[in-house]
Amino acid sequence: MTKTILLKNRPEGKPSMSDFEFKTEESENTVNQGELLLETKYVSVDPYLRGRMSDAKSYVPPFQLNKPIQSGVIAKVLESKNEKFAEGDYVSGMLNWQTKQVSKAEGLTKVDPSKAPLSAYLGILGMTGLTAYTGLTEIGKPKAGETLVVSGAAGAVGSVVGQIGKILGLKLIGIAGTDEKIEMLKSKFGFDVGINYKTTKDMKAAIAEAAPNGVDIYFDNVGGPISDAVLVNINRLARIIVCGAISVYNNTEAPKSLSVQPFLVKNSALMQGFIVSNYTDKFPEAMKQLSTWLAEDKLKYSETIVKGFDNIPNAFIDLFEGKNKGKMVVEL
Repeated sequence: MTKTILLKNRPEGKPSMSDFEFKTEESENTVNQGELLLETKYVSVDPYLRGRMSDAKSYVPPFQLNKPIQSGVIAKVLESKNEKFAEGDYVSGMLNWQTKQVSKAEGLTKVDPSKAPLSAYLGILGMTGLTAYTGLTEIGKPKAGETLVVSGAAGAVGSVVGQIGKILGLKLIGIAGTDEKIEMLKSKFGFDVGINYKTTKDMKAAIAEAAPNGVDIYFDNVGGPISDAVLVNINRLARIIVCGAISVYNNTEAPKSLSVQPFLVKNSALMQGFIVSNYTDKFPEAMKQLSTWLAEDKLKYSETIVKGFDNIPNAFIDLFEGKNKGKMVVEL
């Protein structure tokens, strides 16, 4: 028996369970030459998947209706007719939300469960860590002593960005949505200051107080009013790294936002959006450095692990309510 989750409807606003369809079928799973039979072990749910559920033009093709949804997956090789992989290997790659599947092995990477927990290869040693490292180093170009502000700081990418910033000698200010997350930022991830945006009445003033010398680097995961408040506090030659905009992904109307141009012109500042695949040539260097820091205990990571294949859509929806601490992963 194989279970699959399909995209039933294109969500309007925040996704709901009615946008997903579960299918169970008897499957022979015939493996041809060059192919693998895979059993899913962990599934990554990420905010960017919301964009692929729409049919608007983007940097990746949208998901097709009534077809399986895909994301980062860790799977075990049950059968191999591919010389690069053996039965019992674990692999990471973009795969279907499916309990078992046959794969042509394109884009799959072997992962070693003896070096790190398997789920880590979807997070700090996967796309999450690569996004944090490349965005901060390639666009942020940090210099010791500078001030870094991270929004969505308790999330998967944000918490890693902060720790890398600390290793590189930056002052860290993290923005998150609960007092518990703020405490975690400071006690576990080394942030100097945490700001709870839900209980702070004047974000511009709070950032100014936290960063009396101004903001040199802003790693933006949320967009919206929080980012407007940071822009007011940027320094000359500031670098604004736009990684995500989760606060507006479910908007059905165009958001009203600050005009950024005056702030960029006045401060000769750089604002650049990116996706992690822009920096594939940097992945080997990034993975080596992240693995070293993790082995040296300079990097810690937080995971929210939800159990059960049927809970994948719920875990995805929970991202938009901030129910995750760190990386949200579903374990089968």
